[in-house]
Amino acid sequence: MTAETLSIPGLAKPASRIALGTWAIGGSMWGGPDDVNAAKTIDKALELGINVIDTAPVYGFGHSEEVIGRALEGKRDKVILATKVALNWQDGKVFRDSRPARIAQEIEDSLRRLRTDHIDLYQVHWPDPKTPLEETARALEKLVKDGKVRALGVSNFSPEQMDEFRKFAPLATIQPPYNLFEREIEKDVLPYAVKNNLVVLAYGPLCRGLLSGRMTVDRKFEGDDLRKSDPKFQQPRFGQYLKAVDDLKAIADKHGKSMLALAIRWVLDRGPTIALWGARKPEQITGVDEAFGWTLDEADMKAIDAILTRDISDPVGPEFMAPSARS
Repeated sequence: MTAETLSIPGLAKPASRIALGTWAIGGSMWGGPDDVNAAKTIDKALELGINVIDTAPVYGFGHSEEVIGRALEGKRDKVILATKVALNWQDGKVFRDSRPARIAQEIEDSLRRLRTDHIDLYQVHWPDPKTPLEETARALEKLVKDGKVRALGVSNFSPEQMDEFRKFAPLATIQPPYNLFEREIEKDVLPYAVKNNLVVLAYGPLCRGLLSGRMTVDRKFEGDDLRKSDPKFQQPRFGQYLKAVDDLKAIADKHGKSMLALAIRWVLDRGPTIALWGARKPEQITGVDEAFGWTLDEADMKAIDAILTRDISDPVGPEFMAPSARS
């Protein structure tokens, strides 16, 4: 398979337009780790032409990074390795922390866990309202000058916050939630990215599995599964979203594609985007090639919008996932 690519400012290697998202590989909030399948998933992603692997220290409290570090031994030069910074945790509770001292600690922890001497793309995971963005940006710019980081990105930032950050350090990427059901970034973040030559790493393109086309109304979520607290997975909304998926399948069928491929293609056709395809088992990414080599035209886009308007009476965003500020 020949994957579509685009260039991330500051990186020499072209990036595949599908990245492997590794939140689930960390295990926390996804039913626990499965390291054997995680390693196979990473190998499968590379085999399919995916060369961007996105992770974060908070995914399993370091576990995702450790699994990736082991899996990439001898293969590190094949990938664009993206991780994050500026979340902290205590007794399992996560909070925002982008103080320079925290950044200095996190970069060393991530380099050790990932078994590498540099991070290709280092992203501020969430803005920390208690730390001036100037302090955060300058600390990260120093890591670039020191050779520990190649390019900088932010996640879950507003255009105003990105403007402030860019006064002190260059930005290459923005990582917001973005999928057929969660489209808030179209109002401001996506146009900002286009205007300022930023690549958008869209997380949640399958909306926690809703857009996979495999979920049914009797699906139960147990243990620490984050979907237990996601409003989209509670009735009556759950039924509305599943009805929309069923109706969207007609558009996928028209192109001879799966629902999953339609959801990814939609994200790729919306701008300078990379879709973060989350997986923890190799069979969960076997449909990657279906997302390439075709596009959705204007009539398709209008039909999709009409389905969403008709089927979902009370849409809701991903706000439930936002971590607390530092106390």
